[in-house]
Amino acid sequence: MAIRTGQQFLDKINSMRPQLTIDGKQVSENVAEHPAFAGVARSYAKLYDLQHDPAHAAALTYPSPSSGEPVSASFLIPRTQEDLVHRREAARTWADHSHGFLGRTADYLNAALTALAAAAAWFDQADPRYGERIRAYYEYVRENDLLTTHTLIPPQSNRSVSGSEQMGGKVAAQVIEERADGIVVRGARMLATVAPIADEILVFPSTLLRGTDRDIPYSFALAIPNDTPGLRYLCRTSLHHGGSTFDEPLASRFEEMDAMVIFDDVFVPAERVFMLGNPQLCNAFYTETGATALMTQQVVTRTIAKSEFFLGLASEIASSIAIEGYQHIQEDLAELIMDVEIGKALLRAAEADAAPNQWGMMAPKWSSLNAARNWFPRASQRFPAIIRKFCASGLLAAPSEADLSSGAREDIDQYLQAKLLPAESRAQLYRLAFDASMSAFSSRQAQYEYYFFGDPVRMAGALVNSYDREPARNRVRELLARTD
Repeated sequence: MAIRTGQQFLDKINSMRPQLTIDGKQVSENVAEHPAFAGVARSYAKLYDLQHDPAHAAALTYPSPSSGEPVSASFLIPRTQEDLVHRREAARTWADHSHGFLGRTADYLNAALTALAAAAAWFDQADPRYGERIRAYYEYVRENDLLTTHTLIPPQSNRSVSGSEQMGGKVAAQVIEERADGIVVRGARMLATVAPIADEILVFPSTLLRGTDRDIPYSFALAIPNDTPGLRYLCRTSLHHGGSTFDEPLASRFEEMDAMVIFDDVFVPAERVFMLGNPQLCNAFYTETGATALMTQQVVTRTIAKSEFFLGLASEIASSIAIEGYQHIQEDLAELIMDVEIGKALLRAAEADAAPNQWGMMAPKWSSLNAARNWFPRASQRFPAIIRKFCASGLLAAPSEADLSSGAREDIDQYLQAKLLPAESRAQLYRLAFDASMSAFSSRQAQYEYYFFGDPVRMAGALVNSYDREPARNRVRELLARTD
């Protein structure tokens, strides 16, 4: 099949029969038409269409190793630095289209599958069949241009104990039966983003397994279609309130649904099981295969696009109401400029210092990417605060699209214009600013970015423990030892 069109993506999603609950109602058909999912489904469809656009096809695709047909460049196993650049340009093209607000586009998990397939031999430690299966699955997703979601962590029932111990071990998803033809899974996990419009779900290991016998039933990696019998999703309330692209310019396009995943004795065929009953290997699933590094290259590319958006938005606001000359405004603009350039520098360093890993995949340098993924969650919390500061009370006086067509239009034109913008253009800009900094959509974006890779405190600890600080310490020791 190779690369899909946007319409093919929408048709496939509408043909599936997942079991969804949202706002107390059951949804199981024509999901891409549901008001809570339609806007983001159309945005994802546009990304698939970009693959067929001659202006973007070279960046977004490469010839399939098996069919010769164009497939997504997010499946390209990088063997050279040029391959890494190709992957980054593909990710940048999609990220620029959504200004970084779509965090779970297909290229994110495609990167994981690509690295896992390249490291198929790693699975031999458990069973060579697992490596064969992950490579076959990678090729299946690649050749059918599928969108996958994933779920990693157990529900937050009792965080004082491990996931396998919460509520007597009956909450977290676990294997309750092993059969010759597959396994049966029962329990729940969170948090599957874009689950309602995905083709498949990857149920990959949590990184919190303690390696005891009690953790064995919770140690697995698998993938199943999104409408597999017994698989259910409990969706949160949509953060798009039905407004137009004028009133809710971001939420109407980029509201990615999050959902709890419930496994009600779900049968998983053996060929879709990639790891089973090995807590130690599950804990190393991402790092030892190179998946984390390849995924993070995509993430940093996306967050650069988001940084550039906020720099552009803040600059437009400052120019429109003539506040660019104030030093406190310039200080904030300088901060946003630095955020953009820091992200670019770390990504460039990771690619420039890339080296082949033990599986023959050209892996971007992890220390640079690890610094980026620890830095951005904190830096990005400032973005909406800067927008609120620039707009101040003006954010609370932005007329709606309906207001512009009402009897209030004359007053709006008279009193809500900006130095460089007529009232309607100013209203449109400020509605965008509101959606980026004060709306429910913007709050979810801030929470999403802050916890994207997990608890920032634990991430900081992992960074400290994994970073080689000895060369820096040796320099200090050498200075102390000098007698000149």
